[in-house]
Amino acid sequence: MPLRRRIALLLTVPAALLVLVLVLTVVLLNTTDWNRARPWLNEKISLALQRPFAIRGDLTLSWHRPELGADQHGWRAYLPMPRLLARDLHLANPASMAEQGELASIASALLEIELLPLLQQRIVIPMLRLEQPQLHLLRRADGQHNWGFAPPQKATAWRLELQTLQLGDGQLQLRDALQQLDLSATMQTLEHAAPYGVAWQLQGHWKQQPVQGEGKAGALLGLQEQKRPYPLQAVLDVGGSRMALSGTLVRPAQLTSLDLQLSLSGASMARLYGLTGVLLPETPPFSTAGHLHGELGAQASRWQYQSFMGRVGGSDIAGNLEYRYGAAMKRPQLTGAVQAGLLRLSDLGPLIGADSNQSKQQRGVAPVQPANKVLPVETFHQARWSALDADVRFRAGRITREQDLPIAQVDTRILLQDGVLRLQPLQFEIAGGSFDASLKLDGSGSPLADAIGADLKAHARHLHLAQLFPRIAAMQATVGEVNAELALTAQGNSVAGMLASANGELRGVVSRGSISKLLLEEMGLNLGSVVLTRLVGDRQVQLNCLISDFTVRNGLMQTRLFAADTTDARIDVEGQVSLSKEQLNLTLRPQAKGVRIISLRAPIYLHGSFKQPDISIDKKVLALRAGGALALAAVAPVAAILPLMSSGSNADTDCASLLAERRTPPPVP
Repeated sequence: MPLRRRIALLLTVPAALLVLVLVLTVVLLNTTDWNRARPWLNEKISLALQRPFAIRGDLTLSWHRPELGADQHGWRAYLPMPRLLARDLHLANPASMAEQGELASIASALLEIELLPLLQQRIVIPMLRLEQPQLHLLRRADGQHNWGFAPPQKATAWRLELQTLQLGDGQLQLRDALQQLDLSATMQTLEHAAPYGVAWQLQGHWKQQPVQGEGKAGALLGLQEQKRPYPLQAVLDVGGSRMALSGTLVRPAQLTSLDLQLSLSGASMARLYGLTGVLLPETPPFSTAGHLHGELGAQASRWQYQSFMGRVGGSDIAGNLEYRYGAAMKRPQLTGAVQAGLLRLSDLGPLIGADSNQSKQQRGVAPVQPANKVLPVETFHQARWSALDADVRFRAGRITREQDLPIAQVDTRILLQDGVLRLQPLQFEIAGGSFDASLKLDGSGSPLADAIGADLKAHARHLHLAQLFPRIAAMQATVGEVNAELALTAQGNSVAGMLASANGELRGVVSRGSISKLLLEEMGLNLGSVVLTRLVGDRQVQLNCLISDFTVRNGLMQTRLFAADTTDARIDVEGQVSLSKEQLNLTLRPQAKGVRIISLRAPIYLHGSFKQPDISIDKKVLALRAGGALALAAVAPVAAILPLMSSGSNADTDCASLLAERRTPPPVP
């Protein structure tokens, strides 16, 4: 036999044997009752997973011709691929949680296996489709959970390659006692919806707050990608706070970084604390949108909310914030800068609980403000102050109120360190002048103490009276500057509680100007002049000085000196203001200069509550004067006005002499 024919024969025999083996294998696989293999498969899989596994339904095998791409051709196109269909699969919980039911169940699992890679100890599964998979994830209060699997006890040279995973009507339930989570989700594989591969919906509760949401994500196997970004789109509502995001995750299996467009909205930024862990203040309803970039690591992580813009109530905000946390840090840190072009004063009310009860309900706070109280009684969340440190710069171009109070160029630095909150400095322009202050709120004590120490120092310079009261017509003819300063210390867990225990002093001076005569005439009850002023118009009266000086002891304000002196009159005020009881007890004593027609120069009493103040006149003085007028009228009607005429000293008192009259306040009753 020629050598060439012998070589050809030697090459043909192995090929024929291989074909024969493949044919016999196919025949054997087709004729085998695979249900007999279930006990063996259940045993081996249970041993590998170290928990009971069972295929309770039929186990069948079929063949199909693989669908190759346009760039794939050759003999592989004619090699059949086995499909294994298993029905009714169940995976139990670990033995320590066996009483909690099972971890997973699957109505059917269909998988394809390539034959040739088996010769290389590779199990290549081009497609695995799970119908009606149900996954029950549990974590108890002691931290034990049911989704952890022990690593294989022996190393193996076999490798598993899963190329496509499809889900049909998947169900996921998560109950986490540590995070107080109870969620149910449905998942469905998307066809022809690139770059997304799966859609999901969820609902449930988190920390007793309702949760619902929906979204899309990349193919489930894309979570294993190391280089290709994993797409993600979601809308979540947690307790009324809404989060919408769209972007990508980098290396999602390790979750090392993410890049998202993020929108947030809700009744109050403080409600985001449970969702994000970031301490934010109480606000009116808000909405923001910006770019969120996150870098996550085992030792340190950083979140950046960049170029965000939005609204808080009727105010606009914009800025950049950065949130850092990690094992090497004592506590998380929030830094950045926030700007507001136009800020409404009423939008700042929720910061201290000074908004209405209706507003409190909208932002998820119980309406605790009593109807007869003015000072806010809403308590501060002192326990949260130690949750993070913060260093945020805040600026506002202009602050408005309903009465158009002109506040502009607000600039402050918000510092939170070790539970101590500082606004230092707090500066802004107001009524043509300036206001500078420093505020310290010390919440570093034990939460059981239920008290925050406060320290406030402030001074106002060159405030214009007319601009302070722009809506009062009588004040528009008023000229004069206000200079004031205050220093207070206090303790409490609300604004009302702090003021009720306040100690310090307040001083203010108005000088070098003039004031509306009408206001003084009304204050002095010079009825004739008031009528004439109403008829012929107001005029300016030179203001020599207006000075107020109060001491504050345990929430009780006591006048040391409170007086106004003009060319026409002097008005002295004395008494007390109780910040703890919100009560007024002031007496105004007008002293006219020169002659007044129809002047009722009687003491004026200002008393009552802050909510309902009451103004009254000394009735005894009025009765004496009225009685004298009636008696004279019986004798000579023209002389009836004489008891109502007042004549006083024409001597003016400037600020220097008023300051010289400062006296030690009487003992607090």
